[in-house]
Amino acid sequence: MKVTEMPALPAIRFDANGNRHVDYRAILALAGPLFLNTALQAILNLTDTWFIGRLSVDALAAMGAIYYLMLVFILLLGGVGLGVQTLSAQYYGAGRYADAARSVWSGLYAVLLMTPLFVVVALNGDAILAPFKLAPAIEKLSVEYWFPRIMGGVFGIAFWAISGFFNGIGRTKITLAVTAGIAVMNAVLNEILMFRLDMGMAGSAWATTFSLIGGTAATAWLFLRPAMQEKFQSRLGWEFDRKEVVRLFLLGLPIGVAASIDLLGFALFQLMQVQLGPIDGAATQIVMMLTSLSYYPALGLSLAATTLVGQSIGAGDKDWARRLGTTAIMLTTCYTAMVGAMLAITAPWLAALFITAGDPNAAAVIKLGTTLLWIASAYQVFDGLSMSSTFSLRGAGDVKMPALALLLLSWFGFVPLAHMLSFGPGQGWIDFLPKLGLGAAGGWTAALIYIFSLSLLVFWRWRSEAWREMNVIND
Repeated sequence: MKVTEMPALPAIRFDANGNRHVDYRAILALAGPLFLNTALQAILNLTDTWFIGRLSVDALAAMGAIYYLMLVFILLLGGVGLGVQTLSAQYYGAGRYADAARSVWSGLYAVLLMTPLFVVVALNGDAILAPFKLAPAIEKLSVEYWFPRIMGGVFGIAFWAISGFFNGIGRTKITLAVTAGIAVMNAVLNEILMFRLDMGMAGSAWATTFSLIGGTAATAWLFLRPAMQEKFQSRLGWEFDRKEVVRLFLLGLPIGVAASIDLLGFALFQLMQVQLGPIDGAATQIVMMLTSLSYYPALGLSLAATTLVGQSIGAGDKDWARRLGTTAIMLTTCYTAMVGAMLAITAPWLAALFITAGDPNAAAVIKLGTTLLWIASAYQVFDGLSMSSTFSLRGAGDVKMPALALLLLSWFGFVPLAHMLSFGPGQGWIDFLPKLGLGAAGGWTAALIYIFSLSLLVFWRWRSEAWREMNVIND
């Protein structure tokens, strides 16, 4: 039996004359926990890096060699988990609470169907890493880390599926609380498995995997508890629904493809800057780290946009969906512009924090880092516009066009342009492209051109009428 109600539109308030206005407090209440949640994800990554750094320089190099590659596989195969938020938000907005809960079960079935692919990737780590010709000691450590961490991706996307439901219905504090528990568990297990049980590199990967298992179990328990059963009938939607699972794949796969394309493009970009030399590589790493202060809060606001747009569309009010999405885009872009400007203005002091004063390259890194942060500050503006527009479109179920745009602009625009502007004659990976030799400044200029083009394209898509034709939940 379906439970169908018509809840109020999200983030809405009425004035004395009955006119509708956006409730900014409601938007921030939804986005705040999502912002903190994404910050915790960064802490999780830093925790693993710190523990592995205690093993050896080789261990740290091994993690660095495969980190982005692992994320590419996890995101590529795990997009089905990310799609649950859109479905649950739209069902919730339509008052179809039981269907919102049923999207979780469909997500878990989709994860189960993807599990064999994870197993294949996990078991073939040595073959996948062979083309990169890593040093034998580093390759051995990389393979040790590869299998347990890739297998942990199965539980990671299961967690995304269940937490996506809570995000979609606006209960973002639940996701935050469980993620905090995962972070604490991960730190404790790293110490126990790596050093007390002497499992070394593999121990860190298993710590992450066991933490994700615990987090998935916790969210599953919260999903099935009596209060959720009463309103959402969360225990009754477990039957396999082929149509719903296919719908989730059609929605989630483009999300995963887009995320992995973007990640791989920037992984290649960073490798280019490192190949230029230690000064360019160090300056780029500092800038990437500092700009995460802009990225993570913007990601939280963008995730909130998916929920707000999805709930409004589910309620049948696409005009309100456009208004809320545009508001989230405005807030996100203003935030990234503000943080970008602050980073640029304080660049000489910030860059110096990451460099040992006695290092012979210190002055050169600080000078280059300052220049790059000014370029990166402009990048942040358009990154906020791109991310929030893409996530607003995701709430409407419009995921194929952003994925296609990202593929074309990243791999056929950004990557070759970064190669041309970064490397000079006799440098780089390929010879048939012209090389202007502008160094890291050229590479970041390519990144700015790329994000400017992408942001305008996806924002144009959002302002067009095309996404209004998307029909995700209606049968």
